[in-house]
Amino acid sequence: MKLAGIDEAGRGPVIGPMAIAAVVVDEKNVPKLEELGVRDSKKLTPKKREKLFDEIIALLDDYVILELWPEEIDSRVGTLNEFEVENFVKALNSLRVKPDVIYIDAADVKEARFGEDIRKGLKFEAEIVAEHRADDKFVPVSAASIIAKVTRDRAIEKLKEEYGEIGSGYPSDPRTRVFLENYYREHGRFPPIVRRSWKTLKKIEEKLRAEIEARKSKKKGQVRLDEFLR
Repeated sequence: MKLAGIDEAGRGPVIGPMAIAAVVVDEKNVPKLEELGVRDSKKLTPKKREKLFDEIIALLDDYVILELWPEEIDSRVGTLNEFEVENFVKALNSLRVKPDVIYIDAADVKEARFGEDIRKGLKFEAEIVAEHRADDKFVPVSAASIIAKVTRDRAIEKLKEEYGEIGSGYPSDPRTRVFLENYYREHGRFPPIVRRSWKTLKKIEEKLRAEIEARKSKKKGQVRLDEFLR
C-alpha cells in the first residue's frame, strides 16, 4: 500500500516562501523512516533536518515540492486556508505515484472539512486522513514536514546572502523586525521578499511614518527657534 503525507512550512512568516511537500512512501518503508529518526520537523535541529533530507528522499516512491513566494501569497483570492487547500491539491495531483491513503496536517479548525475540501479537488481516489498535529502522529506527514522545512530554510539562507541578517522571517523574531524597519528607513519601502498583505508591515509602516513626522516637526521647531534668536 502506498501512503502519502503532506505538510507546509512557512505559513506564518512575513518574509520568504511557504513551502509545501507531498511525499509517497510504500508502507513497508515506514519503519525505515522511523529508524532514521523521522518525526515532526519542529522537534529536530536544523542540522538533523538537513541530514535527513536526502535520506528520506531515498526511501520515497515519489515526492513534490512547491515554493509559494510572497507575490503569489499576496495575490490569492480567498483565505489563507483556501490557498493552502488549493496548493495541497495541486501538489497531490502532481504526484506520479498515486497513494492509497493520504495523511494531511489540517489547517482548518474543522479537520474533516479541510480533508473533504482536498478530496473534492483530487483527480484520483484515495482515503483521506486529515488531523491536527498530523506531523506528530503520522510518519509520512513527519517526512513531508521535514522536506518542506528544509526547503524553506534553504530559501531563507539564500535571501540572507542577498539581504544580510533577516532573522527567521517570522513577525515575532526581533531580528526580522529590525531588518524590516532598517530597510524601510533606508529605502522608504519594504523589500520584494515580504508578504505585503501581512498586518505586521502595516504596523511597522505606521510606526516609522509617525517617527518621520515627529522628526519633521522637531526640525521645524528648531528652525523657528533659530530664527527667533537671530
